[in-house]
Amino acid sequence: MSLISVNNLTFGYDGSYNNIFEDVSFNIDTDWKLGLIGRNGKGKTTFLNLLQGKYEYKGTISKNVEVDYFPFEVSNKNRMSIEIVNEVASNAQDWEIIKELNLLNADTEILYRNFNLLSGGEQIKILLISLFLKGNNFLLIDEPTNHLDIETRNNLINYLEKKTGFIVVSHDRNFLDKVVNHIIAINNTNIEIVQGNFSSWKENRDRQDNFEIMQNERLQKDITRLEIASKNSAKWSNEAEKGKSKKYNSETTIDKGYVGHKASKMMKSSKVMEQRTQKAIDEKANLLKNIDRNEPLKIIPLECNKNPLVLLDKLQIKYNEKTIFTPVSFEVNNGDRIAIVGKNGIGKSSILKLILGKEIQYNGNFKIVNDLKVSYVSQSTEDLNGNLKTFAQDNKIDESIFKAMLIKMGLSKSDFDTNIQDMSKGQKKKVLIAKSISEQANIYIWDEPLNYIDILTRIQIEEAILNYKPTLIFVEHDETFTQKVATKIIIMNL
Repeated sequence: MSLISVNNLTFGYDGSYNNIFEDVSFNIDTDWKLGLIGRNGKGKTTFLNLLQGKYEYKGTISKNVEVDYFPFEVSNKNRMSIEIVNEVASNAQDWEIIKELNLLNADTEILYRNFNLLSGGEQIKILLISLFLKGNNFLLIDEPTNHLDIETRNNLINYLEKKTGFIVVSHDRNFLDKVVNHIIAINNTNIEIVQGNFSSWKENRDRQDNFEIMQNERLQKDITRLEIASKNSAKWSNEAEKGKSKKYNSETTIDKGYVGHKASKMMKSSKVMEQRTQKAIDEKANLLKNIDRNEPLKIIPLECNKNPLVLLDKLQIKYNEKTIFTPVSFEVNNGDRIAIVGKNGIGKSSILKLILGKEIQYNGNFKIVNDLKVSYVSQSTEDLNGNLKTFAQDNKIDESIFKAMLIKMGLSKSDFDTNIQDMSKGQKKKVLIAKSISEQANIYIWDEPLNYIDILTRIQIEEAILNYKPTLIFVEHDETFTQKVATKIIIMNL
């Protein structure tokens, strides 16, 4: 066992008004399995880069193990995969390499194929076993589950359950619950490390948030009551103080010592009230700083007076006259939320494109109601550019509603000045989601909408879908999300 010690870490990018990290300190045991969570843009990838020594910072980060980042860049992708493994883990024996691949339920045949010819999931497996076979290192695993189908994710879960010594960034709740034993949470004002998985962290966090909200309400009432009492006490003490020097007529007898004592007592009472009020205000100021309120998102779907909206009967997509999956049949009625699941490359996105009106070859029957208004979220964000104002205008959506949705999903007003192409991957995906939920549509078609999107935003999207019940067809590999929002699950097979 060894420690990675972070002491008084402060870091901010040049030209940025606020620091990302401000005087944070904590220790990490290198035998832990840590899940790193936080809103998009809060500094998860920045923190991984700081651990790698990529940026200058104030404070200290001390460690006596080598830190390796996943996914690492492969210099020559035209080599056989076994060469890449041997380059990274030069002391690994063949039997050890085969054992690691078996743990990932991967065919050893991929070792003897060129790396650039492997699927995305196969490439991830080669990179991951290379780093774990290297030894005497601590792994920084950055969003390994994006774009992976459910089967490959489960293989990855089974593999990492048997490993120790890593930080993994993931927005998949099921994945984190099964893989990690500690959580690093990047909050609004600090970084906290707690023992347990995501669900236990979330339960404790919700309990703490609720306590602070109740405490805040109580203190707010105390402050109001004390402020009124303090003003009255100050008024009475001032009147008593004036009485010390007040002139009385010859017939009036007054005990000036009593008046002075009364004035002093009331002045002291006034000061005590002021101090109690200030203490209550200070206590209140320390509350709610880390509460990340999940402001509700709003969707206003349009209902069509016809059913079914979409009908697929024994449908098969064809590529070059060859069908790629067994026939599927389902219909989409108003209010249905259809999840399409299956292995990567099986044709899930092709079905969505067919519904969108793209020229796709198919066998079987396909029908869709005329003049349906459709809102679409694509897998890719590569074509996004320009600023948010122009984006809203180009897509004919209400700019104020669009930006309000983005703020609720964690973007700040300062992010509105950033060109979309310069945003993080998670922020770009939020732009697409915000656009879609700002549109009134008969049917929403979302293709892997949650890639790179943080957990808190995923929960917001779930709740909006359950509250407003749009008609939705989606492809998504987040099992928790799918189980919560889908009314039907269509499983595609080869």
